[in-house]
Amino acid sequence: MLSFDNVTKDFHLDEENTITPVRSVSLEIEPGEFIVIIGRSGTGKTTLLNLAAGLVRPTSGRVMVDDVDLAEMSDKQLSSLRGSKMGFVFQFPSLLPSLTVKDNVNLPAIFANGNGRGAAERGANLLDTLGLAAKMDVYPRQLSAGEQKRVVIARSLINQPQLILADEPTSDLDSQTEKEVMTILLDINSRGVTFIIVTHNLGLISFATRAFEMENGSLNQV
Repeated sequence: MLSFDNVTKDFHLDEENTITPVRSVSLEIEPGEFIVIIGRSGTGKTTLLNLAAGLVRPTSGRVMVDDVDLAEMSDKQLSSLRGSKMGFVFQFPSLLPSLTVKDNVNLPAIFANGNGRGAAERGANLLDTLGLAAKMDVYPRQLSAGEQKRVVIARSLINQPQLILADEPTSDLDSQTEKEVMTILLDINSRGVTFIIVTHNLGLISFATRAFEMENGSLNQV
């Protein structure tokens, strides 16, 4: 489903200074896997997710999704790919405060096809599955941190993606809420959705089909 073929990403700060958050990474991810990548802040985890999503292009090497090189796709093609095959769970909820929960969840579907056809029913079903049926018409500020995270998960699933990219999905959650969120993600994974989670939380390794550690831009299986 997704592969990194000797991928390196450099950022040139100026003529003399370059940082390399991702260094010669090779990894093949099969459909249905639950991949957890651990590492401290600044080790390249988020850059790796951005490469997987085609948000940044590698300096060298190839990132492939379904055997297609992302570097060979136009911005329009990449946007279509992200809208149809990928879902995103960011470290911070990034919910729009002026929209209700249901409208936040349905928003990616509107961007994907222009009118959000079928999104209302899918969104309602997702929120019901995640225990938020009674919260559809409230605003993000009226939710707890755990509830906001569940709304983000519902939003990531609205376009029925094959791949979820999650950046610190359990950050700022207490241990009980973290367990609840991970149970939800594993249930979604059991239905065939592939996950790549990057985190500093060593406790999430136990949920993974495979786990890796990222350090100084390099990836090693643990």
